[in-house]
Amino acid sequence: MSDPLDERDVAGEPLAVVAGAAGPYLDGLAERPVHDRSQDTLLDELGGPLPERGDGAVAAVEHLVRLGTQAATHSSGPRCFHFVVGGATPAAMAGDWTTSLLDQGAGLWVLSPLATKAETVVLGWLKELFGLPASFGGVLTPSATLAHVTGLACARYWWADQYGVDVTSRGLAGLPPMPVFSSGLVHVSTRKALQILGCGRDTVRTFAKDDAGRLDLAAMDAELARVDGRAVIVANLGDVNTGDSDPIPELADLAERHGAWLHVDGAFGVFAALSPRTAHLAAGLERADSVTADGHKWLNVPYESGFSFVRDPELMTRTFGAWGAAYLPDEDDERINYNTLGPESSRRARALPIWATLRAYGRDGYRAMVERHLDVSLHLGDLVEKAPDLELLAPVRLCVVCFRYRPDGVPEERLNELNARLGEALLADGRVFAGTSTYRGMTVFRPAPLNWRTTKADVELLVDVLRELGAPMTG
Repeated sequence: MSDPLDERDVAGEPLAVVAGAAGPYLDGLAERPVHDRSQDTLLDELGGPLPERGDGAVAAVEHLVRLGTQAATHSSGPRCFHFVVGGATPAAMAGDWTTSLLDQGAGLWVLSPLATKAETVVLGWLKELFGLPASFGGVLTPSATLAHVTGLACARYWWADQYGVDVTSRGLAGLPPMPVFSSGLVHVSTRKALQILGCGRDTVRTFAKDDAGRLDLAAMDAELARVDGRAVIVANLGDVNTGDSDPIPELADLAERHGAWLHVDGAFGVFAALSPRTAHLAAGLERADSVTADGHKWLNVPYESGFSFVRDPELMTRTFGAWGAAYLPDEDDERINYNTLGPESSRRARALPIWATLRAYGRDGYRAMVERHLDVSLHLGDLVEKAPDLELLAPVRLCVVCFRYRPDGVPEERLNELNARLGEALLADGRVFAGTSTYRGMTVFRPAPLNWRTTKADVELLVDVLRELGAPMTG
C-alpha cells in the first residue's frame, strides 16, 4: 500500500472495523480484569522497524484493535479506581468519534464555526452546572494541568501589571518572585503549572496546621499582610488522598481583604456543586478569580479534557492573544478565537464529546451519577470500618476513600511495607485497580470510584480482593 489517496473510496472501512469491535469490547468490560499482565507480551507487536510498504488501513486497524482490546488497561470499565480516573459515557465516546470524524481545528472561528460555537455552548453549560457566573471567561484545555497554566498565567499577568510590567511581552526578568500561597492540600499539577510558567514549582508556600495539610488561615492572613496582598492564593477543592477541601469562602474573604488573586483547583471536587450533600464544599466558587477542573474525571468524557474559567475575560486575551502574525486574526476580531484565550494554538474540537454527554444526560443525569458515586464511596467506607483488618484513615467526604490494611498482630513499623506490597499485588492481580499513596506518613489506598458504570458491587469486590491477597502476607 502506498499513497493514502488510493484508499479514498474505502475510507469508511477502517472505521467499521472499530465499530464492529466496540460492542463486544464494551459489553465485556464488567467481566474483564482492569489489567491482565499476561497480555503485556502483545505490546512487542507494536514495535519493529518502520514499514517500507504499509499494510493498508483495514489491516493496520485490525491489528491495532486486536492488540488494544487485549493488552490495554481497561480503565473505561467499572473497577479502575486508581489516579481518580473517570471513563467515557456512551454519548461522550460517540461524541469523541465524531470529533475525529470531522477533524475540526478548534482554535479559530474562520477554520471551524462549528467547533467554536460548540465550545462556547459547553462552557456556558459547565458554568451553569458548577454555579459560576455567566460573565466568567472560559476555555477548554487538554488537562487540569493546562487549565492551571491558563488560570495562573492570567494571575501572573495581573500580578506583574501591579509592578507596571506587561509580562506577556517582557517576561519575568527584573520582577521579584510571585508569591503563591496554599494549604498542604496543594496538588502537584499546580506546581507543574508554575514550573511551566517560569515561576518555579517549589515557590508555593504552604500554610498547614496539621500533618493532614489542613489550612492554617491565620498564618496565611499574616503573610498576605506582609506582602501587601500581591499574591496568588490557591484553594483546593477535593484532595486526591482524602477528598478533603479548603474553605473557599474564608479564602475568598482573605483575597478580598488583601487584594490577592484566588485560584481554585477543582479538578474533580468542583462536581461537589451538583449534590445537596456536598454543595457546601463548593460554596464561594463564584468569588474566585480563576477556577480549573478536569473533564476526564467526574464528567466522564475521554482524555484530553480540562476547563479553565477566569473572572475577567479580558485578562485571557491579554495573556494569550496578540499574536502579531498577519495571517491570524488580531485582537480586534469580534468573533471568538479560542487560541487567543489559552495556551494552545492548534486545538482539537474537544467540546463535541462534552456537548454530547451534557445534551444526553443533562443536569439531572449528572446529579444522579454524582449521588450514586457518593453512595458507593460511603458504602466502601462502611465496609472498611466493619472489616477487622482494614482501617479507615479519613472521613469519606467525596469520591475518595482513604484506608489501609491493618491486620491484628502486625506492628505499626511494618504496616507501610505491608501495604506497599499489597498495593503491588493488587495491581498485578488486575481484577480491581487501586494503587497506594502516602498520607500522614502512612502508605494508604485511596480508591476513587467515579466511573459512570461503577456500583456498590465493584467496591465490594475491591475489599474482598484486598483481604484475599493480604491474608497470605501475614500468615
